[in-house]
Amino acid sequence: MGKVTFKYENNPDKVESFEIEDGDTILDVALDNEVHLSHNCGAVCACSTCHIYVEKGNDFLPEMSEAEEDFVDRARNPKFNSRLACQCKLEQDGDIEVIIPDQSQIIGH
Repeated sequence: MGKVTFKYENNPDKVESFEIEDGDTILDVALDNEVHLSHNCGAVCACSTCHIYVEKGNDFLPEMSEAEEDFVDRARNPKFNSRLACQCKLEQDGDIEVIIPDQSQIIGH
């Protein structure tokens, strides 16, 4: 498959890369590798706590659904490259680079 590289808004020097298993979302990769990424709704596209910025590799991800777009609009500081990690399942081989926004204000998972 490919790999996902995590960068952190509140710790720019920290960079971690992990292989993506077939069928995994970016959230799955984060949870499997103990990367802190909130997910209060349990990964069902019902909140915006797993909000990320996709810096590279967006072409390897599915198009954003209306539900995801609605919740991205509710995220803290959304940008043109905002996505929900629970909805970003790799569709083809490729590498993805994401930035995890500051999660210190999120209460929950």
